[in-house]
Amino acid sequence: MQEKIIILDFGSQYTQLIARRVRELNVYCEIHPFNHLPQFDDTVKGVILSGSPYSVRQDDAPQIDFKSLEQKFPVLGVCYGAQYIAQHSGGEVKPSSIREYGRANLQFIANDNVLMKNISPASQVWMSHGDTIYSTPDNFEIIASTDTVKVAAYHVAGTNTYGIQFHPEVTHSTEGKQLLENFLVDICGCKQDWNPDAFVETTIAELKAKLGDDKVVLGLSGGVDSSVAAVLLHHAIGKNLHCIFVDNGLLRKNEFEAVLDSYKHMGLNVRGIDAKDRFLSQLAGVKDPEQKRKIIGRVFIEVFDDAAHEVQDVKWLGQGTIYPDVIESVSVKGPSATIKSHHNVGGLPDYMKLKIVEPLNTLFKDEVRKVGKALGIDPLILGRHPFPGPGLAIRILGDITPEKVAILQEADAIYTNNLKESGWYDKVWQAGAIFLPVQSVGVMGDERTYEHVICLRAVGSLDGMTADWSHLPYELLAKISNEIINNVKGINRVVYDISSKPPATIEWE
Repeated sequence: MQEKIIILDFGSQYTQLIARRVRELNVYCEIHPFNHLPQFDDTVKGVILSGSPYSVRQDDAPQIDFKSLEQKFPVLGVCYGAQYIAQHSGGEVKPSSIREYGRANLQFIANDNVLMKNISPASQVWMSHGDTIYSTPDNFEIIASTDTVKVAAYHVAGTNTYGIQFHPEVTHSTEGKQLLENFLVDICGCKQDWNPDAFVETTIAELKAKLGDDKVVLGLSGGVDSSVAAVLLHHAIGKNLHCIFVDNGLLRKNEFEAVLDSYKHMGLNVRGIDAKDRFLSQLAGVKDPEQKRKIIGRVFIEVFDDAAHEVQDVKWLGQGTIYPDVIESVSVKGPSATIKSHHNVGGLPDYMKLKIVEPLNTLFKDEVRKVGKALGIDPLILGRHPFPGPGLAIRILGDITPEKVAILQEADAIYTNNLKESGWYDKVWQAGAIFLPVQSVGVMGDERTYEHVICLRAVGSLDGMTADWSHLPYELLAKISNEIINNVKGINRVVYDISSKPPATIEWE
């Protein structure tokens, strides 16, 4: 059985980041809300208590029986977690005289303590708290301080319980990864044996046992997640996997044919369905982005259901759901406020009567790519930028027409090709062209024009949660703009989006 670390989530914005750092150290971990505890079986090697937007002094602050946990497992409290352990052990937590937020340096480090092993003098850490631990019980040993925070880290004597006031998971804590490794390896005894090859071997074995001779139907999108899920399932059940790739008329230029061809070269049992007219006719005249998403989702389910019914005795629906989707659905506060409708297959109607199999639902996006590499999947598929489920429908602001789709496909192709030729495609996380619902005056030759505007968008990100606009070279932007205006009829102006997320989202709709 795979050993693991349990991270109990108290609502911190950094909880997923703790998990990512633990996994980067080749240790498997799971995030669970503090109010939905998992089974703590023999595979659990340790527990991490996350930060929280709450104060431990609030009446409605998250509560956990950490005493029973520390009797069985090593425990590391981070920020709120550290304050919670201190207060519920007899210490005192008060509002900080000066709110600690940002970079700080450790002035004192007890290097003889295993948690602080190999942490440098004056090591930089990231603070983010409004409360401070003012006093600790007699059996608490202070093992790190800053010039303003006396209890920056502590160890409860005679136990494997530790608390740190700073956030080791963020890159601003320059030796945070070392501290986490000290906890995982030296204190919890983790073997650091969780890697893509191990995941592939274990997952294929589990899928074989779970599915047997059953048939599975899976909707491919051309993206990383569904492609990796398909190959894992293919390794487990072979031709009993039936893949369906739908052309909704809103893919990028020549994408349907190119992706379908690459899937067939991978040995997948895949069927392509041309449903362009069905989607575009349903979208005619619709301008509201939420309505577009709902129409596309509904029509996709109808097309997918028709195709699935042609497979005899199918029992399972395969999906490329990844871990952030799972975490979101069981978060501390429940699913977050809807910013945009979910754009994957998502809520399938009851009449399909299919059981769900999600081979990637424990992985983050970067881990999915590593697994895909271990499976030998074409780097062109693994390196593809994220592309929204509704496709170009939400990159055409306003109503959708075949003419606008064709214009955007041409402009987007020129943009993407230039990024690839210049070496910039792999340097940005996501890029795309947006068709704006405005026209502008231009001059071509001796003629006045009044034509459409294309906006270029390119961002850098780790996981799409936050993103910064990419500083593409002026010379490259100029070349792309000239090629689009000269070659795409109907466009006479190109602009570049320099908004970051937040406050702007990556997609415009």
